[in-house]
Amino acid sequence: MEAVKKQILVVDDNISNLKYISAQLSDVYRVVMAKSGEQALKIASKQALDLVLLDIEMPDMDGFETLKRMRENPEIPKLPVIFLSANNDPATEVKALSVGAMDFIAKPFEKSILTHRLELHLKFHQYQSRLENTVRELEDSIVTSFAELIEARDENTGGHVKRTSVYVDLLGKTLLKWGTFSPELTAGELDLIVRATPLHDIGKIGLSDLILMKKGDLTPEEYGIVKNHTIIGAEVLRAIYESTPTQIYLRYAILIAEGHHERFDGKGYPHGKKGEGIELCNRIMSVANVFDSLVTDRVYRKALSYDEADRIITGGSGTEFDPRVVEAFKEVRGEFEAVAERDKRQAL
Repeated sequence: MEAVKKQILVVDDNISNLKYISAQLSDVYRVVMAKSGEQALKIASKQALDLVLLDIEMPDMDGFETLKRMRENPEIPKLPVIFLSANNDPATEVKALSVGAMDFIAKPFEKSILTHRLELHLKFHQYQSRLENTVRELEDSIVTSFAELIEARDENTGGHVKRTSVYVDLLGKTLLKWGTFSPELTAGELDLIVRATPLHDIGKIGLSDLILMKKGDLTPEEYGIVKNHTIIGAEVLRAIYESTPTQIYLRYAILIAEGHHERFDGKGYPHGKKGEGIELCNRIMSVANVFDSLVTDRVYRKALSYDEADRIITGGSGTEFDPRVVEAFKEVRGEFEAVAERDKRQAL
């Protein structure tokens, strides 16, 4: 099977330069061309690219500004960028590297040297991506395992934290497809929300087993203590985030831990937020969390049927839940059920 060619975006305001570079590289790579920084940003946000060759001297938006805006855009992956420029004075080269370019190549270039350096950067980026993915998988595994230990204190098998993450992902992707919350919800933001979801009940670590394991109704005082797990969780995660500020997903973990029991009608806790005053991540999380709670056994009741859970969630549209998220739930309800059934079979 023939190897898939890497895709390279070449950005230059000079059409002759674009055609020349494309001719030099098209036998080895798939070349996409852009004649301005603005056009490059649009292409990079929509197409799967492997590397960017970027001219510096361009009207309206030069290469430095284009790279800056690429790095600021959450829809554009952190691609390796190589500057190509006829201006090869040392100050320009130093600036190019200082703003985040992987390399600087002067025009005119020798084809063999250019392709060799491209290959080096593509291989390094591939290695770096694999390493980052491995580290992320390890981090997520540790986070999920920790969250499962906390969930297991109230006779939960721990599957709850994994299932709710899947449900949030299903809801979020449906809302993305529909553009319901554009531009607030992006693929990058959803990824952070899904990573944060397992930590939503971390505050239960501060609750007594006597309350968590109680099989009868909670007294008003006990229920007040249980509600406090939202505040405890947010405080714990805020302290962790202050120590590890590079873990951006913890921003969402703090929000979700504190606000996943808020209600759309303002009757939730801990702050009684209402409507769009509730963070979008929590409006999504609320539906996922309630569905899983309804269809699984709890210490105080047996699991409800999927149809009963469906009626409760659809019936709560506009009161407990954001109606737009409920519409997304209706779209993927069958997939929710499939996830829950799979876990039940695995538990047997």
